[in-house]
Amino acid sequence: MNGSENEKIEQLQPYIVDDTGTKLTTNQGLKIADDENSLKAGVRGPTLLEDFHLREKITHFDHERIPERVVHARGYAAHGEFELYHSMKEFTKAGFLQEPGTKTPIFIRFSTVAGSKGSAETVRDVRGFAIKFYTQEGNFDLVGNNIPVFFIQDAIKFPDFVHAVKPEPHNEMPQASSAHDTLWDFVANNQETAHMIMWLMSDRAIPRSFRMMDGFGVHTFRFVNEEGIAKFIKFHYKPRLGAHSLIWDEAQMIAGHDPDFHRRDLWENIEHGNIVEYDLGVQMIDEKDEFMFDFDILDATKLWPEEQVPIRFFGKITLNRNVDNVFAETEQVAFHPGNVVPGIDFTNDPLLQGRLFSYLDTQLLRLGGPNFTEIPINRPVCPFHNNQRDGFSRQRINKGQVSYHKNSLANNTPSTSTWKEGGYVHYAEKVEGRVIQARSESFKDHFSQARLFWNSMSPVEKRHIRNAFKFEVGKVKSESVRQQVVDMFVNVDKALAKELAYAVGVKQPTGEQVDVSASSPALSLENTPKYPYTLKVGVLIGEGFSGKEVKDVVKSLLKEGVSVDIVGQHLGSLKDSDGVKVVVNQTLVTTNAALFDSLYIVGGKAGNQKQFDSNMIEFINTAYQQYKPIGVASTGMDIFSRSDAKPGAGILFGTNPNFSEDFVKAIAQQRFWDRDVYVT
Repeated sequence: MNGSENEKIEQLQPYIVDDTGTKLTTNQGLKIADDENSLKAGVRGPTLLEDFHLREKITHFDHERIPERVVHARGYAAHGEFELYHSMKEFTKAGFLQEPGTKTPIFIRFSTVAGSKGSAETVRDVRGFAIKFYTQEGNFDLVGNNIPVFFIQDAIKFPDFVHAVKPEPHNEMPQASSAHDTLWDFVANNQETAHMIMWLMSDRAIPRSFRMMDGFGVHTFRFVNEEGIAKFIKFHYKPRLGAHSLIWDEAQMIAGHDPDFHRRDLWENIEHGNIVEYDLGVQMIDEKDEFMFDFDILDATKLWPEEQVPIRFFGKITLNRNVDNVFAETEQVAFHPGNVVPGIDFTNDPLLQGRLFSYLDTQLLRLGGPNFTEIPINRPVCPFHNNQRDGFSRQRINKGQVSYHKNSLANNTPSTSTWKEGGYVHYAEKVEGRVIQARSESFKDHFSQARLFWNSMSPVEKRHIRNAFKFEVGKVKSESVRQQVVDMFVNVDKALAKELAYAVGVKQPTGEQVDVSASSPALSLENTPKYPYTLKVGVLIGEGFSGKEVKDVVKSLLKEGVSVDIVGQHLGSLKDSDGVKVVVNQTLVTTNAALFDSLYIVGGKAGNQKQFDSNMIEFINTAYQQYKPIGVASTGMDIFSRSDAKPGAGILFGTNPNFSEDFVKAIAQQRFWDRDVYVT
């Protein structure tokens, strides 16, 4: 752990309290003699107002909840560090990007967008991916998503979009879902959404894990170097485990069996010391090349294809510490895209410009006034000095008589700093034009990149997108809206629109798709790295199994970093044929095949054999239908033969002399799409 990380933890120490073994007191430090009974006038008499402990306790409880975030309410976070491995000094003045080896403490919050704080985590939605860098020049917040584009181009449309995607106001339904009339009515009447909707209907909207999810800064920012030379940039963070997704049926099953699936996955992997890492990089465009592309680089509904603008990776993000208190840290953390450091600046992206106002305004409401920066999770690690005073929840005690600039009584301190001294100086962009409410003509192409995305998908990914459209638009009650959506997406792909029209019962579209044949392989999840590390295998097992066979297989899995859960009919221990015990940590009732990346079918004897076999067959069928790899031990052959699963791709049997090695490879592959289980 580096010095700055130690400083951050040391700074937080006065705020981190372990109450174990202490005496109960009020918030003023007064020891309490009775915490079971309120003060009364007689044993059965009225409660007295003078009971200060009762009033303090109830008042605090009444005020424990703060307004949840309007969007990104359902979130989870972790601590870590960013390590620079390539200097970016040539491009930016930012201090934490100068010297390779520099480590900066960070705090990351992942979230869904549409759902409330209590909604499930595996819903079809955009995922927030926000990082707070505690640099020596102040906090830098990189506030992004797991999708590189957004629904709208101008921030003035943001309240409209959020109103449309949230539960409908007349009945407060549906929760955490975009499959309803108002969202699709908004989409059809605001066609700048086309590109983002293609991403939302894709597997990108149902990630396997926060640890296996791409991150994007979405907006166009600037790097500015020591000489004042600027480049346009877009931030990217890539998971070292590759970007992987769930499939729709699996995501729905997980939402029922474990609505905390994503946060549990992150928490457990950090607790177990597993590596959670991402590479951070940027795409860069010279200012002279601003207008050389067939899209506007300031348009947040457009991406910069990696084949045209490669990503330059320069550092590693590592998550290594879970939060101590979800409310104090995860809920009170305040991100703001306007929190930048010298060398990182803004552009005229009209969506970004609105967010620079909106985020600060939101924190003032949620966190009770302007002093939310004094909350420990939001405080910078570097010293900070200014003339701001008072306000709700003020914690700093400022000495001295001066609280204004300029002054002579304190020798005009705190004083300003020049660019060379580390002061923030806005990039001197030349701006001219008439004051007008309008949108650039270069923002008007809404379908070319949506078509590019479609062209880039594998056949399986296209199938999933078609099914997502059928499900989502099929939930829309208004026939007019369904027709408008079909007529809109014929611009992206005619065959897709025709199939959708048939599925949702409206007229066939008459338009034509845009003439775009290009593709970008980087956009397909099929091209992501695949590793077995931390993927989870459920071992379905009963009494009388072959201990040596199971031990050798489990040992091979653990050696490759695969996570193993022993699943039986009951908790406790089971004995193999030689009397050796194995400990069961999940039961066939408390878990589900959807919660595992793979199954190892051992089988065996159980108290209620019929129920045991029936549960195992259900597990096998589910895993098979979700295209997952299945390993079958010699003692599991009988139960496997009674399932719907068929020998073939991703099915491995213990009779194979290379079973363990081949099973690990199959686990890494994750899905076997050529199984004949799909029904249109």
